[in-house]
Amino acid sequence: MGDRPTFPPPAGWPERVPAPGTPDWEIAASKWLIDQCPGAWREGLSGQVHRKHTLMLARDTRYLINAQIQGLRDAYSRARVELGDHYEPQQIEEQLAMYAEEGQRLKDRVKAVQPVEDALTGVRWIPRGDNTEWSKLG
Repeated sequence: MGDRPTFPPPAGWPERVPAPGTPDWEIAASKWLIDQCPGAWREGLSGQVHRKHTLMLARDTRYLINAQIQGLRDAYSRARVELGDHYEPQQIEEQLAMYAEEGQRLKDRVKAVQPVEDALTGVRWIPRGDNTEWSKLG
């Protein structure tokens, strides 16, 4: 797939992944995607199916990160009730702040994974306006 013409990646594209169409961009994408997965997955993904099928890896990475986000939402929503008898309110607030911070970090990661997954399916982008917004070509 490296023989496709190079197109600029959209804003938010991972810095460690070369633009789609450049030589070995999919190899770099695969390495970056594996780094976005939870530790146990990284160990299991070091070779195997996902190294051969980067689109599968991107899809699974997106699902894994979204599951982590949902887990944080569940923990956040239940923290006061489940932990209120065991911790001071300030301690729970600290935990809630950590959930919020980690949730934002994960949301940023999934926003970076999505265009990589799109690019693996052949989507390319063109800048709109002042180059801060992008439109998908296909």
